[in-house]
Amino acid sequence: MPIAQNLHLGHEDDDYPDAFYVRRGEHQFMSTLHSQGAWQPGEQHLAPAAGLVLAEIERRLPSDKLISRVSFDVLGVIHSGPFSIEVEVVRPGRSIELVEARMRHGEQTSIHARVWRLQASDTSPVQGNEWPVLPPPDAVPPLTFSSVWNGGFIASLEGRRSAEAQPGRGHSWLRTHCPLVAGEADPPVASFVKLVDTANGLVVREHPERVFFANVDLTIHLTRQPQAGWVGFDTRVSFGPTGLGETFSVLSDIHGPVGTAAQSLTVRLRQGA
Repeated sequence: MPIAQNLHLGHEDDDYPDAFYVRRGEHQFMSTLHSQGAWQPGEQHLAPAAGLVLAEIERRLPSDKLISRVSFDVLGVIHSGPFSIEVEVVRPGRSIELVEARMRHGEQTSIHARVWRLQASDTSPVQGNEWPVLPPPDAVPPLTFSSVWNGGFIASLEGRRSAEAQPGRGHSWLRTHCPLVAGEADPPVASFVKLVDTANGLVVREHPERVFFANVDLTIHLTRQPQAGWVGFDTRVSFGPTGLGETFSVLSDIHGPVGTAAQSLTVRLRQGA
């Protein structure tokens, strides 16, 4: 992975807001130290970056249709510093539409997102799922995830994890006090999504100093629109024998399960491991 230059606002002890990003123009942004990634200090964490990309879709293309699926492909290092976000409708429709967005650092695209939005209808008479309900956050012990991970984004989180958690399996809850953009309210679904990519680091199968297991994508399916605040994870982490892996989570808000998240992992043994 190429080394990213640390250009976050706050990296030189300068003042920066209690937010992941600062808006610098209609489509331009600057990252703050709160968005700093866990693998190297000069990159952004995919979690707030994904939240911001979705927030720009929600802000620029408001719709009464509901977000059914959102996928994020990571095409390169998500560099710290200045960047822009492009949004376009790929497949318009009255009941179904597909929207794309890209995070760009000059000529380089780091994130390509695709969002399916579907027409809402009343299906409450047949609603149901087979996912177990998580214990509420106040019933789960507090945990400081910075004991395993570095970076400003991890430091911005309040976390809880079940006492029964084991390597590769466990229940967790997360929330943050940071909005996506300084001085702006988060759009509803983006406020939930900005925490989801943390799933890959919640119940690590192997310590990251021994094994590199970064995810190259994030795909979220929703069965209802989530409430912002606490985000719950029922997570399983799997490593295969040839460098492939997956982190799969059932996602919950404070009212119960809302959908799933999957992350494709590139697994590599550290030199000397």
